[in-house]
Amino acid sequence: MAKSVVLAEKPSVARDIARVLKCSKKGNGFLEGNNYIVTWALGHLVTLQDPERYDKKYQKWDLNELPMLPSPLKLTHIPQTTKQFKAVQTQLKRKDVGEIIIATDAGREGELVARWIIDYVKVNKPIKRLWISSVTDKAISQGFQNLQPGNKYRNLYQAAVARSEADWYVGLNATRALTTKFNAQLNCGRVQTPTLGMIAARDEEIKTFKPKTYYGLEVGTDKLKFKWKDGNNYSTFNEEKVGDIHKKLKADSLTVKDVTKKKKKQFAPGLYDLTELQRDANKIYGLSAKETLQTMQNLYERHKVLTYPRTDSKFISNDIVPTLKERVQASGIGNFRKVGTHILRSPIKGNGSFVNDNKVSDHHAIIPTESTVHYSDFSEREKRVYDLVIQRFMSVLLPPYEYEETIVLAEVNGETLEAKYNRVLQQGFKIVYKEEAEGKTVDVKKGEELKVSSVNRTTGETAPPSRFTEASLLQAMENPAKYFSMDKEHKKTLSESGGLGTVATRADIIDKLFNTFYLEKNGQAIKITSKGKQLLDLAPEILKSPVTTAVWEKQLEQIEKGRLDKRKFIEDMKMHTKNIVAEVKNSKKTFKHDNISGRDCPDCGKPLLEVNGKKGKMLVCQDRECGHRRNVAKITNARCPNCKKKMTLSGEGEGQIFTCTCGHREKLSSFKARRDKAQKGKVDKRTVNKYLKKDDKEEPINNALADQLKKLKLDK
Repeated sequence: MAKSVVLAEKPSVARDIARVLKCSKKGNGFLEGNNYIVTWALGHLVTLQDPERYDKKYQKWDLNELPMLPSPLKLTHIPQTTKQFKAVQTQLKRKDVGEIIIATDAGREGELVARWIIDYVKVNKPIKRLWISSVTDKAISQGFQNLQPGNKYRNLYQAAVARSEADWYVGLNATRALTTKFNAQLNCGRVQTPTLGMIAARDEEIKTFKPKTYYGLEVGTDKLKFKWKDGNNYSTFNEEKVGDIHKKLKADSLTVKDVTKKKKKQFAPGLYDLTELQRDANKIYGLSAKETLQTMQNLYERHKVLTYPRTDSKFISNDIVPTLKERVQASGIGNFRKVGTHILRSPIKGNGSFVNDNKVSDHHAIIPTESTVHYSDFSEREKRVYDLVIQRFMSVLLPPYEYEETIVLAEVNGETLEAKYNRVLQQGFKIVYKEEAEGKTVDVKKGEELKVSSVNRTTGETAPPSRFTEASLLQAMENPAKYFSMDKEHKKTLSESGGLGTVATRADIIDKLFNTFYLEKNGQAIKITSKGKQLLDLAPEILKSPVTTAVWEKQLEQIEKGRLDKRKFIEDMKMHTKNIVAEVKNSKKTFKHDNISGRDCPDCGKPLLEVNGKKGKMLVCQDRECGHRRNVAKITNARCPNCKKKMTLSGEGEGQIFTCTCGHREKLSSFKARRDKAQKGKVDKRTVNKYLKKDDKEEPINNALADQLKKLKLDK
């Protein structure tokens, strides 16, 4: 009997699948059983060839040799993972193998990981697809009972290839053109450049903002505090007007003109998709988008307690509803035990607020699995992200928060005053968040006279828009239309395409903007650097517009649905590439390094650039081929003894010193002594270094283009 090769994306998932399929015999890069052979990739094992593989002239970065438009683009295996590639190749080509089961991540990129390997190996065997949203034993077993034909996902593969080839043509050509034209390490892409544009626009808005003072009035009585109402507003910019009204309100009493009571409901926020989870994790815990995704991946793959993370849906399908009871039982532990028990007292039913088959595409919302939760095995970060998901999940299964809103309108000398208060009727979903609302009841009747005890003027200033944080930037990337001037048709296209990037790519895009030093952080606030501003000035117009990426994403979606030929899309990309390169070649603009440190590189002698990385200041050689870099000041995990914030470590050797934003300063030697005393003499060097170990790793600089840029030699 012929065997089936199961190709997983990672070793951890492969082991889980092998256990379910009873594949216990260990081989070189695979696990084998009676009917199945389970092997795995390590992410991508195969990728598109570098430009110099097509023609030796591309070994040197030369503006005159652009654009590079080899056709067709060819595949190659990645040298660093050759051993595992050969192991997979051997299993796929075995004569006793009759079919291939793709078990990589269920999405566009997962399809590409597997199909590129199969195409490159040139194996022609029937393909089936395992398509699951969690990697529990139950989900894997059910998935193998419901394997899909491989052809069903052929168009998904074509869309993935089209996206990858478009990024090769446009990205590599644009990067080489900008870098060689302006003699600086510059790269731009169809998503990162308009994202940078949004941040630049916000920074400019803040810079040019002029605050205005506004004025209001509060009237205190023996029962309620009222606000003066000017039409529909509670304040005015007219100081003189407020002064006149302040005199009118200085009466002995006011008259209640109306008391309106209205029952209201507040429904639970919906289930999480990845982007909203990343936003909340950043707002509440300060986690970056990438940190949240990595944590989610652990909870999905390693602990198997949450479903597939890279989803853009906030709904579940009807077939999931019968499993909700088991999921509540599994997740109703620890802080959620009481709420879980409360939910399980009644039959669990789905409703339209979180169950909708039409709003679930490849994957449903992020929810708990039915697997047993070993909460003590979680890291602190895993606990935080897991708790966020369970709060959302439990809350949609509870009734809404209900309250009675009372609006009291009063009058003094012809001026209208208003007071509001709420009376809680049912806490509903708020019990999950431990933020039970406090109600208020005041006995006030229409026509009643209330004694005025105080009349106070209030003032405030209009505030500029806040700087982007990773949370608000993710939201802006999801709905970018309001940040750009465009017509209705383009706004519609941008909305339908899902914004800038996808749920699976946004974290990497933001990270890349930091690693290429286009962005820097001040606390949680994100600012554009001088290098970022100059890139926006130098970049081709087509790559600065969010409409470009929206149109391209829309076309990729059409390829995925079989409505557009991939070849037509690629020909359009080649035409765009020619125009982009021509625009850069014809540019009369220049790039200026304004962050030269005044120090020379100890390795090559060229000036060092001072840059603000995500973890602090660094000195970086401007020559990528040299690659010298070192930390000048880094944000550590050591906490300030006064405000408990993370401290920055700067200096060298014995002169290293910790500083905090609150003003605290402390020598490294003093910190060690203080830590030693706090630990009663048991502390050693290893204990102190745990506060620094996450920061000792060199910050990656432009990983996506590192291999290409290493081959570039810039003139001093």
